Amino acid sequence: MSTSAEGLDVRPQAGAERFFSLLGDSLTHGGFVRLVLAKPRGAEPGLERVIVRRIVLRGEDQLSFVYRHATRDITKNLPVAGAVALLHELLGSSFRNAHLLTATEEVQISYSKKGQAHVTVALAPRAEGADAAANAATATATGHDREKQRWLDLASPFLVALGVTNAQHQLVPAMSRKWKQINKFIEVFAHALASSPLAGSLKASRQISVVDFGSGKGYLTFAIHEWLRAAKGVDAQVTGVELRPDMVRLCNAAIQKLGLQGLRFEEGDVRDWPVGPGHEMNVMIALHACDTATDHAIHLGVRAGADIILCSPCCHKQIRPQLLSPHALRPILQHGIHMDQQAEMLTDSLRALLLDACGYDTQVFEFIALEHTSKNKMILAVRRAQPRAAGPVLTQVDELKRFYGIRDHCLETLLKAQGLLAG
Repeated sequence: MSTSAEGLDVRPQAGAERFFSLLGDSLTHGGFVRLVLAKPRGAEPGLERVIVRRIVLRGEDQLSFVYRHATRDITKNLPVAGAVALLHELLGSSFRNAHLLTATEEVQISYSKKGQAHVTVALAPRAEGADAAANAATATATGHDREKQRWLDLASPFLVALGVTNAQHQLVPAMSRKWKQINKFIEVFAHALASSPLAGSLKASRQISVVDFGSGKGYLTFAIHEWLRAAKGVDAQVTGVELRPDMVRLCNAAIQKLGLQGLRFEEGDVRDWPVGPGHEMNVMIALHACDTATDHAIHLGVRAGADIILCSPCCHKQIRPQLLSPHALRPILQHGIHMDQQAEMLTDSLRALLLDACGYDTQVFEFIALEHTSKNKMILAVRRAQPRAAGPVLTQVDELKRFYGIRDHCLETLLKAQGLLAG
């Protein structure tokens, strides 16, 4: 019998000797990326697959088993030796197929009805392999923190349905930028959720309502639903709202195919979306809403009492014609491109200040690098636990408007019309 440097038994039977030897080598030398057990037989009802990843918990090297069911996920973490022992039991008996991905190789094992194992080995897919090599090289230094940089699992079924991954759950090269954008969005949302009043209430209610306006093909809508339900174990009710009926039909067809609960898409407009009982909104998302549509989205979020507002503005047409060139800035603003940039900066700064006045801690930052998307600014507002006077902030708004000669800002007008701004 052969053992690895860590003392792991990696040769349970002759037919699977090569597979377990490669598994043991990858665990010993840091090349292990992911293991997926598939084709369950005689297993518990609804179990689709088991996804195994390496993590570090409290300083101990472990393997995390995610038992993926049709409607829920169950996670079990085991020390590496115990995890390998469990794999000896599962493979060939409870699961007839396994797919091992290392930094350099893709290894598959399949069991016949008679229990005979067949193993194939190929080079790791290029798109995944480069990322895997980078992960393996830094695994010792970064541990569990490195694993957390990928907020969603490439094996998530919705990624296949939306064309982000292929049937083998490998990233489609043309979708690599979208994949990075999806993960960055979940990272931003996760940190916002942790710092919001929702963090405390979720521990008791385990419920949250999210509405995503301008959801398009639903990449981020599906992603936030997957993360809340699978990773956080929350009863998330997520709604995607889109003007284009073909996109709504496409997304709802994917939901039906995947059998997802708590996710739906509706045809609608942020300007007339209802607020009140039956239309709760803990989180309001509006990415790439053009010009004043962003103002209407923010206004809706404030009216609905959303704890988190996430906006990625697009176009800034309303302020631009009103903008004056104050004497000190005329040499700068005589250039059209600088005037456009000033209009964008001023518009979003006023939005941030108005959200501050409405009781939110607000940040404006680069959402993702320009190489991935040209529309990369994010306005993130998280409701404050303790209110504070809005007067000083509204004074700053008035001063900016006077300096630049701004007569009307859509968001301010909307908020004042319903008495949502008070100094």
